[in-house]
Amino acid sequence: MVDVLQGHRVLAFDLETTGISTNSDKIVQIALVGADADGTPVHYEVLINPQRPIPHGASNVHGIYDVDVRDKPSFSNYAQEIIELMKDSVVVGHNARKFDMPLLENEFYRCGISPPRPLVILDTLEIVRRLRLPRPHNLGSLCARHGIDLSNAHDAAADAAASLLLLWKLIRDHPSSFRRSLEEIEQWLITGDARKDESELGRSLSDLDSLDEGGRIRVDNGNYIIAFGRHRGKDITSIEKEDPRYIDWLLSPKGLEDESAKETLRKFISNIRNG
Repeated sequence: MVDVLQGHRVLAFDLETTGISTNSDKIVQIALVGADADGTPVHYEVLINPQRPIPHGASNVHGIYDVDVRDKPSFSNYAQEIIELMKDSVVVGHNARKFDMPLLENEFYRCGISPPRPLVILDTLEIVRRLRLPRPHNLGSLCARHGIDLSNAHDAAADAAASLLLLWKLIRDHPSSFRRSLEEIEQWLITGDARKDESELGRSLSDLDSLDEGGRIRVDNGNYIIAFGRHRGKDITSIEKEDPRYIDWLLSPKGLEDESAKETLRKFISNIRNG
């Protein structure tokens, strides 16, 4: 396994769904394929009853029809298993950050459950764009170019495994771009810049005062900074624009435990939303 991934659970991730809306469409198949931190193989693949008809257009793509999921459990029955697998894992997928993860998170929110928080997301679509590889950038074309068999395209497990193989080949072919921490790689994929040293940034999160008892929210010149999870280092104002569902979760009973801090944030967010 590639050095930067050693010691971590690495899971390739893919969904098949009822459509392409991350807000309203539902999952019909999920696959998590890879290895645990000790090298033990992981292969998790389930069909899910979306509790609505699967459109013919979607079925024609992935080959999953109403009859295939009619007797399968709904998403809530798998939620805890998925959380346990994905929590603190390195999640790999093609367009996972913009499509698969938001759609998955919305399934959790509909169940009233906090979504799992991977350690990082290594999105192979973002990687090929950062590396400025020639188009096309769809998974099938990239696999063909890198000698990866994708004969079962649009099967969740096959697509997930292919994205993991693609990641390994990209790291092998472009090693200089991956000689940094996982967090720095993810930052590079999201913004184009590796996270700078704290000495260059000035004060680190640990230097800021805590709003709550657990130190999960920090105070910086009248704004509030998330000090944990996937939005670590981002301010509440920015997250409200990018990911308002996360703010709703943060203020829910399953979010922050410190009620005083939660009330302070409620007022702060209310002012933002009411202009």
